[in-house]
Amino acid sequence: MGITMIVTPDDLLVERSKSIDEYIEKVRPIVEKVREGGDEALIELTKQFDGVELQYIRVPSEEIDAAYEEVDDEIIDALEVAKQNIERFHSITCVERDMFIDFGDVVLGKRYVPLDSAGIYVPGGRASYPSTALMAGIPASIAGVERIAACTPPDERGKVKPLTLVACDIAGINEIYAVGGAQAIAALAYGTESVKPVDKIVGPGNIYVTAAKILVSKDVPIDMPAGPSEVLIIADETANARFVALDALAQLEHDPMAIAVVLTTSEKLAKEVQSLAEELGKGLNLENLRIAVVDSIDEAIEISNKFAPEHLEMMFEGAENCMDRIKHAGSVFVGEYSPVAAGDYASGTNHILPTAGYGRRYSGLSVETFLKHITFQKLSKDGLKRIGQAIITLANKEGLPFHAKSVEERLKE
Repeated sequence: MGITMIVTPDDLLVERSKSIDEYIEKVRPIVEKVREGGDEALIELTKQFDGVELQYIRVPSEEIDAAYEEVDDEIIDALEVAKQNIERFHSITCVERDMFIDFGDVVLGKRYVPLDSAGIYVPGGRASYPSTALMAGIPASIAGVERIAACTPPDERGKVKPLTLVACDIAGINEIYAVGGAQAIAALAYGTESVKPVDKIVGPGNIYVTAAKILVSKDVPIDMPAGPSEVLIIADETANARFVALDALAQLEHDPMAIAVVLTTSEKLAKEVQSLAEELGKGLNLENLRIAVVDSIDEAIEISNKFAPEHLEMMFEGAENCMDRIKHAGSVFVGEYSPVAAGDYASGTNHILPTAGYGRRYSGLSVETFLKHITFQKLSKDGLKRIGQAIITLANKEGLPFHAKSVEERLKE
């Protein structure tokens, strides 16, 4: 089995409609076991799914300090570069939001306040993803979240990889737990003896982690469903076939369920990308690479908006002039020198993005993810008098006489 050359581009949408319900049912007993069994359940499930004996649930602070000695200075420097760019972008986009509007006799406003706590899932099963710690921890810190907890799968020793520990520390994460999978999401949502529950759960993961997030979201809000990664690349005959192929393969190396789609107006480019992917992508699941020749860039954009990809790459002439036509995508990469890898690591935007079509309804993670707003009002007597009769009339109509009386009493001469 190899790369699928799509006959009908709309086939993508059919494939995408597979339900996550079966995975939700698979993780339901795991979540319930953690709710009932606490730490003991976390230890048992980690041994069952990860095949390791946990050395601890919460990582001791001295192990975090010691991790810096095990990570090369070059890697730490790279994390710091990424941190600076992520902080810069998220700080600038987090402009002053509080509002104070004075209408004279009525003052209205809105205040934004951070959540008290947030839980971050940092993937680590197939590989170590320290970048995710930065992508979630830094916006949470900028928002002012006081308690930031991270869960990440343990390594074969039953511990957290030093690189992940360093990244979490650099990102300002207060608590780190050596727990992964659906059981980690359950622990963050409902708590155990070692893990205090959080106010919101964020971060990407495999299909089981995503299913668990959706399951617990009835009790604890989540950022978005962010499961197996995906990219959709729109390219014309001017695109570099090698760049296109490498970007597609880069997406497939995330996860066996990751998806890469190439829509191109050039049959020549399609064949070149297919050939290069088969040559370079040995060991990857090339069945999840879809290539289609479309009649026009307009058609490709229409398909992309229906598909709502996590990552959208636009490598065609005049791409920078088409941004206002993109309605549904997690993040957009314009031009041949804007690979998804830039956003994944160090350009400054966020790589925690909605997948599986959820980009039609969700945005990527940002500082706003960790904020909520409170409205306020201050009325003078004249202000209440101006709108008082409307309040009284509506309250009486709704059968709430004390609502009406609370205004009438204030407006007595």
